[in-house]
Amino acid sequence: MIRSPFDDLADYVKLPRNGPPRLSPDGRRVVYSVAVPDEKKNRYVTSLWEVDAGGEGPARRLTWGAEGEADPAWTPDGDLLFTAKRPTATDKSSLWLLPSGGGEARQVVAPSGGIDDIRVSASGTIVITSPLLPSATDPEHDRQVRERRDDAGITAILHEEYPIRAWDRHIGPDRRRFLVVDGDRLRDLTGHVGPALDSNETGWDLSADGSTIVAGWLVAEDPASQRSTLVTIDVATGERRVLADNPDFEYLSPAISPDGAYVAVVVLQRCSPGDVFDRRLAVIPIAGGEVRLLAAEWDRWPRDPLWTADGQSLVIGADDNGRAPLWRVDVETGQVTRLTPDDGAYTDVRLSRDGQWAYALRSAVDSPPSPVRVALDGSTMELLVGPAYEVPGRLEEVTTTAADGTTIRAWIALPQSQEPAPLLLWIHGGPYMTWNAWMWRWNPWLAVARGYAVLLPDPALSSGYGTEFIRRGWANWGGAPYTDLMSLTDAALRRPDLDASRTAAMGGSFGGYMANWVAGHTDRFDAIVTHASLWAMDQMMSTTDMAFDFVREMTEADADANSPHRSVDAITTPMLVIHGDKDYRVPVGESLRLWWELSARAKAGDNPHKFLYFPDENHWILKPNHTKVWYSTVFAFLAHHVLGQDWQRPENLG
Repeated sequence: MIRSPFDDLADYVKLPRNGPPRLSPDGRRVVYSVAVPDEKKNRYVTSLWEVDAGGEGPARRLTWGAEGEADPAWTPDGDLLFTAKRPTATDKSSLWLLPSGGGEARQVVAPSGGIDDIRVSASGTIVITSPLLPSATDPEHDRQVRERRDDAGITAILHEEYPIRAWDRHIGPDRRRFLVVDGDRLRDLTGHVGPALDSNETGWDLSADGSTIVAGWLVAEDPASQRSTLVTIDVATGERRVLADNPDFEYLSPAISPDGAYVAVVVLQRCSPGDVFDRRLAVIPIAGGEVRLLAAEWDRWPRDPLWTADGQSLVIGADDNGRAPLWRVDVETGQVTRLTPDDGAYTDVRLSRDGQWAYALRSAVDSPPSPVRVALDGSTMELLVGPAYEVPGRLEEVTTTAADGTTIRAWIALPQSQEPAPLLLWIHGGPYMTWNAWMWRWNPWLAVARGYAVLLPDPALSSGYGTEFIRRGWANWGGAPYTDLMSLTDAALRRPDLDASRTAAMGGSFGGYMANWVAGHTDRFDAIVTHASLWAMDQMMSTTDMAFDFVREMTEADADANSPHRSVDAITTPMLVIHGDKDYRVPVGESLRLWWELSARAKAGDNPHKFLYFPDENHWILKPNHTKVWYSTVFAFLAHHVLGQDWQRPENLG
C-alpha cells in the first residue's frame, strides 16, 4: 500500500504550501512562493520559485534566504522585486531586486517599519505601504524615533480611538503610510494619517502610468466604529481627493482601468440588526461621478475585480454553491459569464497583457493550492505546478431539504475503507464563509486517513447561495444554522457507508460557536471539539477586536437569546476546548469561561472535558510543531470518545 503524507502528522506539516502566481510583463515567466517548515519546525519559511508561463519544464528555485522571501512583483524591465529579511537589514522586511539578466539580488530600500504591500506601475513607479511612528516626519526620522524607543525598552501604546487590535496583531503605535521608492530613497506620500490605511481588507491600486493611487480609506464614526471610503492620491504631490463616501456603504478592493479613466470597486451595503449586508460590483469615473452598479441583480458576492487588457470586462471571483469560480463581467452590459466550470476555488488572480490568460491560485476541498492559468474565453484550465500527492479518499456531495423547505448541501470526504465509517461533522468559521477550498489548518483528509468520514456543511449564513440564504440565519445564529446542520447530519447518516452510532462534531471560530451551541442543544454526538469559540455573547461582543461588527448585526436581546453559555447546564457531551492566548478576534476569555463552567459542573476527579491551551498562538495555530500537537490531541480525544479506545495523552504533550 502506498503511504500517504496524511498518515503521519510529521509528513503532513512538511508538505510544501504554494502561494499566488505573479506573471512577468513579457508573459513568459511566473514566480510564486513556496512555504516549508524551518529546521526546528517552529515556523514556515517561504522561498520564491519560477515556472514557465506555459507550464513547460520544471519549476526552479530563485531565492535561498534563511529568513525567507515573499511578495514577488515585477518591474516593467523584467526585474523581480520581493520582500525579505537579511542580516544586513533591519529586523523588518526590506525590498530587494533580482536582476532579469541574472546575478545576485540587491537590497533596494529598508524602511524601519518593514513593508506590508508593493505595487509597481507599467511605467515603473514603485509604491509600498509601510508603518511609521506618528511623530516621524520621514522614513529616516522614523528610524531614529524607533531606536530611542527600543533603547528605552518601551512597548506601551497610547490609543486615542477604537479599535486597538486586529485578529492577531496590535494596532500601533506605528500606522501605515504610502511611500514612493525613488532609487534607493523613500518619499513619504501621505504623512501620518492615523488609522486610515490600517485595514488589510480595504485594498488599493496604482494606475498604469504611475500617477494615481486609489485606496480604501478608513474614517471614524459613532459609536466607536469606522467605515471605508474611497480616495485618490496624486503620486507626485500627495494631494488627496474623496472619490466615494456614503455612510450606507463601504468601498473595497479598488482596481484602476488600463486607461486610468475608471475604478472598479466592490461596494458593501452595510447591515443592521434588521437587514443583512450585501456586496455589489461597481464602476466609478476616476475624475469623480456616479457610482454605477454592474450586474446588480446577480445574487453573488464579487471580490477582487481586475480589468481585462481592453478595458471592456472585469474578471472577479465569487463563491457559488460550494465552489469559487472565476467570472467575467461585461462593463457596458453587466452580463456575467462563468469562466471556470470545475469545482475549484480561484484566488489571487493576475491577467496577461495579451488578454488571453488569467493566472491564479486554484484549490478545492480535495486539492491543495496550485498555480494555474485559465483561458479568458473559458476554454481551458492548465496546472502550472501540481501537487505530488493525492488525498487518501474521495469527495462527494450531500443534499437535503431544510426545516423551512430550503435546499441545503454539504461536501463529504470519505475513506477508502469498505466498513461503515464514523462521522465527524466539521463546521466552518466565518460565519459568512463556505467549504469550497483547501484548508491547511482544518484539513479533513487527516481524519479521513484515520478512517473517519468528514461532513463539511454549508448551513444558513454560508456564502455562495444568495442573500436570502444569509437572511435565514441573520441575528439568529442558533436558529436555522443549527437546524441546517442537524438536517445535513441526518441526511449523511442515512448512507450505508456511515456508522450512525459513532459521531462527533467540530468547529473553529464561528464553527466553535456552533459546536458550543450543538453541545447545549443535543446529546447525539459522542464528542465535541471547539476551537477559538464564542461562548458568552455579551462578553464577546465587547471584548473582540472589532466590536462594532457584531453590534451591527445583533441587538443585546439577539445576543442574549443566541448565547451558548445559557445552555451550559444541558451539556453532557465530552468537550475538547482549544484556544490561543494571542487571539484578538475571539479573545481567550471565551474559552477560559467555557472551561470554568464545564469544570464546575463535572465531578471531582472525573472531568470528561479537556482544554488545549497555546500561550503563544493566536486565532490560528501556525507553528508546524503546534499543528502536530493540535491534530494529535484532537485525534486522541476522538479515538477515546468516538472509537472507544483508552485515553492516550499525546506524546508531544509530555
